Amino acid sequence: QVMFTACELGVFDLLLESGEPLSSDSIAACLGTSITGMERLLEACVGLKLLAVDVTQEGALYRNTEISTIYLTKSSPKSQYHMMMYYSNTVYLCWQHLTEAVREGRNQYERTFGISSKDPFGAMYRSEEEMSKFMAGQNSVWSICGRDVLAAFDLSSFTQIYDLGGGGGALARECVSLYPNSTVTIYDLPKVVQVAKEQFVSPEERQIAFHAGDFFNDSIPEAELYILSKILHDWDDDKCKQLLEKVYRACKPG
Repeated sequence: QVMFTACELGVFDLLLESGEPLSSDSIAACLGTSITGMERLLEACVGLKLLAVDVTQEGALYRNTEISTIYLTKSSPKSQYHMMMYYSNTVYLCWQHLTEAVREGRNQYERTFGISSKDPFGAMYRSEEEMSKFMAGQNSVWSICGRDVLAAFDLSSFTQIYDLGGGGGALARECVSLYPNSTVTIYDLPKVVQVAKEQFVSPEERQIAFHAGDFFNDSIPEAELYILSKILHDWDDDKCKQLLEKVYRACKPG
């Protein structure tokens, strides 16, 4: 929660933009918080090695550590800010019901958000704002490892690729960048596709296309390669088997 709060208040962004260490008073004034509250938050960040502190004659001055500059500032190419906000506003809220989760063996979306625990995306997509945060968070993860994942195998022979549950398109973008002869179609729910087109994938990215639908209930078009990244872990074995069988039947021979 310390990290989430520092991200949400903009502590790491302010320290990056300042170009120099700042006192707790200065940070509190810039971010509109109480001095006492900010001082305690900054000290907690120091304890977590998210900030470093220099003790001078003028008092304690705080600065980002390398890890916070790389992963927690919004402007960094590898920023995980949006993922932190998703965790803060969705995942972390469920932890207050850990006892019930252990007893029942299921997620706690119903207690936390009033949304059926049988719908793993109900909480993530409970509003367009939260859906956008989730999609941005997923995109940020691929900024760290997407290219490495796609380069682990030579996929250059595949030109027609479907990314099932491709969301905001970060993995698709990495794919067409690494394999310029390929086209990637993102297959996702209609509301996800709409947000992806509006916020994440520009019309100029012509190698990325969209297919709006529900890949459990709708048909899966033929393609040479299917990407199921961070998909199967969301569902039980029966649903996974159902989806994999559909992909097997749809996959182009050879």
